[in-house]
Amino acid sequence: MSLGTWARDLTLGARFAVAGGRSGLLRTLLTATGVGFGVALLLLAASFPNMLFQREVRESVRAVDGSEQVTSPRPDSFLHLGRSTVYRDDVVSGLLLRPEGDAPPLPPGADRYPGTGEMLVSPALGELLDSPEGALLKERIPYRVAGTIGPAGLIGPAELRYVAHVDFLDAENLDGRGTRYGWSVPEEPMNAFLILLVVVACVVLLLPVLVFIATAVRFGGEQRDRRLAALRLIGADTAMTRRIAAGESLAGALLGLLVGLGLFAAARRFAGAFTIWDVNAYPGDVVPMPALAVLVLAVVPVASVVVTLFALRGVAIEPLGVVRTSTPRRRRLWWRLLLLAAGAAFLVPLIGDVQVTETGIDTVGVVTGTTLVLIGLTTLLPWLVEAGVKRLHAGPVAWQLAVRRLQLSSGTAARAVSGIVVAATGAIALQMLFQAMENDFTQFSGEDTSRAQIAIGADARNADEARGMIDRFRRTEGVTGVIGTVESHVWRPGPLKEGEEFSPMTSLRVGDCASLREYATLPSCTDGDVFVFLAHGAQGSPPDDRVTGAARPGVTVALRDPHPHPSAPKRPEGTPPPQWRIPTTARIVDSRPDPTGMYEYGVLATPSAIDTALLDEPDAQTMVRLDPAVPDAAEHVRNTAAAIDPTSWVRTLKDTERDAAFSSVRTGILVGSTLTMLLVAASLLVATLEQLRDRKRLLSSLVAFGTRRSTLGWSVLWQTAVPILLGLVLAVAGGLGLGFTLLGMGGQQVEDWWGFLPVVGIGLGLIAAVTLLSMPVLWRLMRADGLRTE
Repeated sequence: MSLGTWARDLTLGARFAVAGGRSGLLRTLLTATGVGFGVALLLLAASFPNMLFQREVRESVRAVDGSEQVTSPRPDSFLHLGRSTVYRDDVVSGLLLRPEGDAPPLPPGADRYPGTGEMLVSPALGELLDSPEGALLKERIPYRVAGTIGPAGLIGPAELRYVAHVDFLDAENLDGRGTRYGWSVPEEPMNAFLILLVVVACVVLLLPVLVFIATAVRFGGEQRDRRLAALRLIGADTAMTRRIAAGESLAGALLGLLVGLGLFAAARRFAGAFTIWDVNAYPGDVVPMPALAVLVLAVVPVASVVVTLFALRGVAIEPLGVVRTSTPRRRRLWWRLLLLAAGAAFLVPLIGDVQVTETGIDTVGVVTGTTLVLIGLTTLLPWLVEAGVKRLHAGPVAWQLAVRRLQLSSGTAARAVSGIVVAATGAIALQMLFQAMENDFTQFSGEDTSRAQIAIGADARNADEARGMIDRFRRTEGVTGVIGTVESHVWRPGPLKEGEEFSPMTSLRVGDCASLREYATLPSCTDGDVFVFLAHGAQGSPPDDRVTGAARPGVTVALRDPHPHPSAPKRPEGTPPPQWRIPTTARIVDSRPDPTGMYEYGVLATPSAIDTALLDEPDAQTMVRLDPAVPDAAEHVRNTAAAIDPTSWVRTLKDTERDAAFSSVRTGILVGSTLTMLLVAASLLVATLEQLRDRKRLLSSLVAFGTRRSTLGWSVLWQTAVPILLGLVLAVAGGLGLGFTLLGMGGQQVEDWWGFLPVVGIGLGLIAAVTLLSMPVLWRLMRADGLRTE
């Protein structure tokens, strides 16, 4: 067969696709729409690696370069302090700067240096601060807005960020001194478990897209076959009709490529307007990897031709009709099971092969095995639907209409939901992986959020100021309880002993009895009591004898370092450090983990037991309990901390901590899953509408003979529900088996065998959504003018 013959027949088929009347054009547009959705999503998926890479580049470009140690002020040096905060679950990143000369470098994204007390803000932050919703945040960031941060200083258009010029940074409260921006940290190799998760996720998220594209190029197959029968009547042979059919599909696929490129360009243009799972990007960052983009643009047209030729292998198109209009030949099961067996042959030998200490896996084996299993389940679905509907009989009229339609043409319905089977199977397997791996990558922080929800630390000039800070938190709106202590240190007085380089010291905390009980197990407590509390080496704390060597009942301790470092501020000559005698009645008690999960140690004193005016460099350490009835209680606390000291640290306590790499992978998979489920829903809707269009005359005839419209509506519901329910049964079985095998690779156990229930719930929701969205079209197709013919 010459290339010229192929080109001629393909071109003829393309002409039929675009000039074959209203019906043919509508079929082509449906195919193009379906293929376009798939191509757009594939291009977005191919862009995701570049999006994440560009976010990392932007993050490193704006970071202060820490590779050079600058020990003294220079004309181009500046002091810097990173000060991020949380506002209603959104992170607001901040950078405080204080130039030390007249030539400091401009922060990335800035066109001018802000003046003292001024700040540059991202567009999203500026919009928030100008809105009523940002009133509380405006109190926390009191600097005057002097300009906008450009894209070079942001990781995404929706990022909330500010850069402020302040005058209160000094050697005591800074992160460091810098002279330029741009800092990169080499990435740590990814854990083997995470690689497994990423590999499986890529297969699971992209395969439904390919399945949908293969389904889309077969839209309107029945009308096309009738048209091909007419071509046979005027002299075309079987091979020619198949090439013409391939040409029609190719035209739809090529038009779908243009639609997909258009959808991708639109999605790219508005990329910054949408945030999915905290991820958004600038349009310039949404660029597909060249190799993947070329692969997508090349595979889709070729796949359209191959799928069409394969579909016509079992169809005999004769001059007087199409054999498929009679009872179809029974589907064979053996080769479908063979695909599943081949997938298992790749995956089963890898059980126990993935070790947590490794940074690599057999990617080819995992990808090949997972792909074969998912494809095998997809091909098994038509056989299952055919075998299942064969045994369905009596029931209401709507049920009988749906069942009879499925018995005559179950393949079309099975293809329509095949994407759901692949997506649901993969989602169940991923869910099992997530649940098992979450224990490895999520650990208990030790923090107790039932005792306190926020911890704050701030430097104070004296103890009275520290107590004033604690009282301000106590008076803050939404605070129901405060654990507050004034913290300092005590030292052993006298000369250094042989071999000592510094005086033994330990911590001192002064607070009320309720606060002190959060740090140690106290038998009783009244104002005037003193305790020495020991951690017994917990969490790497020093041995108890080192603590008691500095402070124990009945000894005198120094309240300032008797042998300060040469760089410390000098005391007047002949001025000994103030001392305090620990009462002999002081009791030695055991430390207990505080709400932050830490075992502290040292001396606990109530306010009347010590003159706090003598303490050296006291800090105010505060932990607060919030009133859940006050929605912005946490925001009020953060505002109070910022008003007390802009350099104070505020930390939200959490019961668990998740590994950053695992969180990043989880976010990426959630973004992909969301897009894939949207495509699956769109594909099912388009396929349902295409089936309704093919049955336009039949629906009009049934209405003309007196069939109720509600009966036809219920029949559409059953036609959608039965294949989906059978598909979900298959997906649950396949997903549990695939998930169990993948978990076995890392020697992990199934955490929850019922994790498939949310996926089943989504599938049932799709049934309802697709049925409701198809009702308007169904009602329109049941009009009497559907009986008209040309």
